[in-house]
Amino acid sequence: MKVNQLKAGVVLGYAGMAVTNIVSLIYTPVMLRFLGKSEYGLYQMVYSVVSYLGLLNFGFNNAYLKFYSGYRKDNAQEEIRKLNGMFLTTFTALAFIAFLCGAFLSFHCGILFSDQGDASLTGTASVLCMLMTVNLALVFPTGLFEAYASAHEQYIFQKVLNITQSVLNPLLTLPLLMAGYRSVSLIIVQTFLTVCKLAVNVWFCVKRLDMRFGFRRMQICVMKEITVFSSYIFINMLVDQINWSVDKLVIGKIRGTAAVAVYALASQLNRYYMNLSTAVSSVFLPRVNRIAARQGKDMNRELTDLFCAVGRIQFLILFYILGGFVILGRYFISLWAGEGYEEVYVITLLLICPVVIPLIQNLGIEIQRAQNKHKFRSVAYLFIAAVNLLISIPLTSAFGAKGAAAGTCASLLIGNGLIMNLYNHICVKLDMIRFWRQILHLLLPGLAALCAGAVFGKYINVQSPEEFILAGALYTLLYAGLEWRFGMNDKEKRLVTGPLEKAKKRLGIFCTGTVRER
Repeated sequence: MKVNQLKAGVVLGYAGMAVTNIVSLIYTPVMLRFLGKSEYGLYQMVYSVVSYLGLLNFGFNNAYLKFYSGYRKDNAQEEIRKLNGMFLTTFTALAFIAFLCGAFLSFHCGILFSDQGDASLTGTASVLCMLMTVNLALVFPTGLFEAYASAHEQYIFQKVLNITQSVLNPLLTLPLLMAGYRSVSLIIVQTFLTVCKLAVNVWFCVKRLDMRFGFRRMQICVMKEITVFSSYIFINMLVDQINWSVDKLVIGKIRGTAAVAVYALASQLNRYYMNLSTAVSSVFLPRVNRIAARQGKDMNRELTDLFCAVGRIQFLILFYILGGFVILGRYFISLWAGEGYEEVYVITLLLICPVVIPLIQNLGIEIQRAQNKHKFRSVAYLFIAAVNLLISIPLTSAFGAKGAAAGTCASLLIGNGLIMNLYNHICVKLDMIRFWRQILHLLLPGLAALCAGAVFGKYINVQSPEEFILAGALYTLLYAGLEWRFGMNDKEKRLVTGPLEKAKKRLGIFCTGTVRER
């Protein structure tokens, strides 16, 4: 059953991602038409501000998985109940603190948005801030139940729930936009869906997974240990906020909300791209914690094997998307966002190119956490994020949104490309030389497909959706053919041929049964 959950989790993860991205790609241009550049940019700025309250989570979700895995290995049911009670109490308290902070921000939005040139925007920002705060506060307790379901490897339930939320969001929002509620309608629907998601998660964990809570004699020493462990995850969260959210605030202050809208679209595409890798790696978190908990002599070899296997699959997917965007991105942006968003192409490339390295290595973050070796990464990234902020301000003044993206690009290349690879190899004991040798086998065929597609694109200027689809199909066939012949190993090929053979057998059985009935 667990193997089925694992495979289904990966498949549903990408299916959900495809549904989410397709829905969002269709929905975003419609939203831009209703809101306009300035209000959409304002919505993104407020979201960036409120998202900092999410740091109050302190990374406790990841800490829960680690400590739960240890108790479950020892079958310590009483300790698990106390752990659940302690985390529920903590998340509820953090949600209340986040609400108070958000309420304060809501009544003082003028500090951030008073210089936007339109007094009505400050009032809209205040309403958005309050509603987003309520939504964020509800997310805190939801995280506990999602972590519990993940610990039990219930990926089918989680992925189906996420897909449902992604589909319902635009379906419920569009009527409100058409009724004139504008940006406020976006967060009203999100909050409603968050309440529903929390209720479903509670029901599933309590009724189906028999989740129990103990609120008596909770061990303070365990909470201290969890806090120390989570403190470095908190620094990672702060770094992510600086890298992916603070640019919008800097751009908004220096260049205005219209420039924020341009950067936000590129950031949205970058977020889609980043999510492609987590759909694979997220389902392996319990396995990483189990391997690390055994502390055997073969632990480093097992972790390296898993690290390389997951990284190769992620690279195959990510480099294919990157190459396709390099070749066809300009036309896609013009078709998707319309006129006035030409800069989105360059900004998107500046954001997604450097993240390829951390995305194919993001399982390494969980390996560090499972071994309690994530402290150095947190401190190093905090320093690099500070450098990113410092260089982004003058770059934004000089080059606008492209300057902010360039600052983020440089900091990510230094932090992820050099520092963390050295740390993983020397301290975490992952064989990074072996990892990059394996990636090189996939990189060369991918580069060949990209270069051939770029040359082909110079002779055929894509000007219609039909030409876009044809060019994309040709690039896909070329990339798949080269990787299959020169890059992929037998295990990766079986991931493709296995489901096809099973489908063929089932189809054959179905056809045979039909013939016999006749």
